[in-house]
Amino acid sequence: MSKIPDELLGLLKDTETTKVVGTIDDNGIPHLVVKGSLTTLDNETIVFVEGFEGSLTNENLIRSIRLNKKVAINVTKGLISYQIKGFPHKYLNTDSVFKQLLNLVRERRGADAVIAGVWGVTPEEVRNESPAYRSALAKETSVGQEA
Repeated sequence: MSKIPDELLGLLKDTETTKVVGTIDDNGIPHLVVKGSLTTLDNETIVFVEGFEGSLTNENLIRSIRLNKKVAINVTKGLISYQIKGFPHKYLNTDSVFKQLLNLVRERRGADAVIAGVWGVTPEEVRNESPAYRSALAKETSVGQEA
């Protein structure tokens, strides 16, 4: 399990951040969806809403649990970008987390909005993909190789 850095925690809670979830189907074909509901409960768990039980995303997430396959998440705002790889570990359709995210969706989409459930993902790898960070890292690495 990988702890979520403070900068990423802020991005996850920011409604202006673009958040994308990537899963794979039976044939290994990637499926990407923007998930505006994607957020974090703490520094160890990412959660997001699934609107429909029969969606391709939901089917792929169930398959990921069954086959112990990771999912990928990208969180981007401006020139700051993080990639997260981890395992979906739970699907909630009741409890306080479900109600919290249902209320969030209703604030954005209207009082009659419904959701199928809430997925939880445990990050295994968190990678800063921001251009400035990657550039500095590359310079650091090349300096270390020259020595």
